[in-house]
Amino acid sequence: MNSEVNVRINQKLIRELGQTILTAIYDTQVVEIMLNSDGQLWIESLDRGMEHKGKLAPETAEALLSTIATSLNTTITRQNPILEGELLIDGSRFEGLIPPVVKNPVFCIRKRASKLYTLDEYVKTGVISFSQKMVIQKAVANRKNILVVGGTGTGKTTFTNAIIDQMVKLTPHHRLVIIEDTSEIQCAAKNAVTLRTSDDVDMKRLLRATMRLSPDRILVGEVRGGEALSLLKAWNTGHPGGVATIHANSAAAGLVRLEQLISEVSHKPMESLIAEAVDLVISMEKTTAGRKVKEIIQVTGFDPSGYGITNL
Repeated sequence: MNSEVNVRINQKLIRELGQTILTAIYDTQVVEIMLNSDGQLWIESLDRGMEHKGKLAPETAEALLSTIATSLNTTITRQNPILEGELLIDGSRFEGLIPPVVKNPVFCIRKRASKLYTLDEYVKTGVISFSQKMVIQKAVANRKNILVVGGTGTGKTTFTNAIIDQMVKLTPHHRLVIIEDTSEIQCAAKNAVTLRTSDDVDMKRLLRATMRLSPDRILVGEVRGGEALSLLKAWNTGHPGGVATIHANSAAAGLVRLEQLISEVSHKPMESLIAEAVDLVISMEKTTAGRKVKEIIQVTGFDPSGYGITNL
C-alpha cells in the first residue's frame, strides 16, 4: 500500500473514529477503549477508572472496522468476522468482531504505553514496595529469568518495560533480542533487535532465529502457546536474564500455565525444566485503587511434592 493510499485511509479512519475515541487515543491516561454489542462505549483510564462515554451506532462501528481492515490489507466479513491488528494512527492493539459471532459490532482498543515508568516511579505510586524493587533490581543484576503474570489489563507489559529499563541501566553493554506479536515493549538499549510475528512466522520460529542473533538477554512480550518450551530452553542454554509475560491469576498459577502451554507441543513432564529456567515470578493485579504487584516468588526447584517456592 503506497503512502498516498495510506494517507487517505488514515484520514478516513480519523473521521470514522470520531472525536470521543480520538480524544481517548491521545489521552496519555487512557489504557483501553471498548465498544459493546449494545453500542455502549466504555473507556478505562489510569486516573479515572472505567467510564461510560456515549454510544456508537452499529452501522458506524461496522464501517470503522471495515476501514481498519483495509488499513491492515485484509477484510472483515460474515465469513471472516474477527479482526486483529494495530491501528494505523498510533500502533494500538485492535480486536474487532462483527455478526454472526456477536449481535452487533464489538471492538477493544488496547493502547500502547505512552510513558515508560521506572521501578522508582512504581515505588512512589505504591504499585510496588521499596523491598520489592530491590528484589527485582538484584534479579536483573544477577541475570535471573523473570516471568510477569496477571490477568488482562493488569499492567504486565508496562511493568515489564520498567524491568527492561533496569536491564538497560545495569547492563548497558548487553545485546537484547525482543520478540512480540504487537509493538508494546519499550526498550532504550543501544544494542537491541525487535522481532515481530506475522501470519506466516510464529513466535516459535522467531525464537529459533533468535539463537543465531547472539543475544545476551531474550525478552518475550507474551507467551501464549507451545513456544514456551523453546523460550525455557533458550533461557537454560546460555541466555539467562530474560523476561516474559503470561496470563495467570497468581504467581504459582503462572508456573502451571507454563506447563499447560508446553503440553501443546510435548507430553513429557517439564516441571524440572520450568523450575530450572524460571527464577522469579511477579504477579500483577488490578484493584479498585489501581494496578499493583500482588506477590513475588522465587522458584528454588522441583521435587515430587511440587515446586520449591519462596515468597519475597
